Order: sequence, then C-alpha cells, then structure tokens
Amino acid sequence: MAVRTLTARLKLLVASLGLAFIAPVLGADSAEGTVDPAVEAQLRKQLDVPAMGLVVDTIEHSAIEGLYRVQLLDGPAVLATGAGDYFVLGDIYSVGPDGIVNLEEERRAERRRESIAAVEMKDQIIFPAEGETRGYVSVFTDVSCFYCQKLHKEVPELNRRGIEVRYLAYPRQGLGSPGFRQLATAWCSDNRQETLTRLKNREELDEQVCAGNPIAAQFQLGQDVGVRGTPAIVTADGVLIPGYRSADDLIADLGLQ
Repeated sequence: MAVRTLTARLKLLVASLGLAFIAPVLGADSAEGTVDPAVEAQLRKQLDVPAMGLVVDTIEHSAIEGLYRVQLLDGPAVLATGAGDYFVLGDIYSVGPDGIVNLEEERRAERRRESIAAVEMKDQIIFPAEGETRGYVSVFTDVSCFYCQKLHKEVPELNRRGIEVRYLAYPRQGLGSPGFRQLATAWCSDNRQETLTRLKNREELDEQVCAGNPIAAQFQLGQDVGVRGTPAIVTADGVLIPGYRSADDLIADLGLQ
C-alpha cells in the first residue's frame, strides 16, 4: 500500500478517535533498551487497525523520552505515548552541535542505501566514469520524462568528471504503460546504453518486452524508497534528490567539487 494512502488513513484515524495531532518535536538523545512487553502489547492493541490498512510492524524507543517509535507495515512511522492514546505523525528532529538534523530522514536514507545496494548490477543500465571513479548516483528514470531526457544529456559530463550513473526504471504511468514498454525495450536490448540514449532522444524504436525484465521490480523499489516522480537521484549514502540537476549542481551536492 502506498505511503501517502496510509498517511491519509492515519489522519482519518486521528479524527475518528479524537486523538491529539500535534507537530513534530525537537528531540534529545535517544533512549536505550528494549521496550517493555506490556507497553508493546498496549501499543499494538491501540494502533493495529487492519480494517484501515494500519498494521504495526516494529516498536522501539524514540529520541524523545516517553514516546515510542511505531513503524507501520508498508507505511510511515508514528511517535506514540506508552498508552497509545496519543500519537504524532511526522519527522523527529534533533538539535545539537551539528545543527538541526532530521532523524527520520536519516533512517530513510539508510533504508534507501540498503535497498538499492541489493539490486544486482546486471539489472541496471550503467554509464561508467571515465578514469578514476570518484562517486556514483542511482537514478530512477522514465524515457518520456522531459527532465529525464535533460538529465541524460548531463551524463557524459558527469562521467568525464568521475561520476558513474546507474539507471533504474520507474515508469511514471505504471506497469503496462507505453513508458513501461519503452523502458523494457532498453533493458531488453543487446546494447542497453545506446538504446536508452536513443529513446531519450525521442527516436521511435520497435518495442521489445522480454520475459524476466526488471522493470516492475524496480518500479516497486522506487515506490518503496520514496520516489514520487522522475528523475529521482539517490546518492551513495541514500539521500534522495528529486528532480533535475545540472552536472555542476549535482557534483556540488555530492561534495566532489
């Protein structure tokens, strides 16, 4: 189930139960130790609402004393009181010597990094760096997307400056759409780089949708890691950069100038 759908349902649940819905809090150091089994049982009793598609996955101490981080299955995390009578839907931030840090986004970045790292290299279309590889980005792409086409024109410069570009498929219009078939054509080609480039240059090619292509799996991966449009650039650290970046801007984002 899409995260945005679960978020909407959570808001409805807040309204129907009359729970307080408050803004994210600036937190302190994270609590240590295992969650008390009685607290966990109470939270599951309160927040497990399968009829609304809300299922508790994991429960742990949060960075705010007295609140617990409840991860929903295929959905967002909420911060709840031990009794489960109040919860917060939103990110938690810490304030310290490094400034304001979004702790939840750090978790999301780590999940993105791990999930994308699990994709086999043979299932990606890779434009390698020239000479020494200084870094890499993973890019969820569609063929017909204007800004995907524009970003693709930056790839030679990125490669020249030591950045490897690893493409993953994300057909914006969904599975079975023309975009899906075009992406499959690139991934099923004997020369994936050339075919993807020709398609992004708006050349019309015969469609080739081979069995076992990874388009559907990568589309689902994109949804799982928070991609909502294309291009979506993910750094080696799992940071999501939505939209187009010039080669200069992207290299600056990577701290590689």
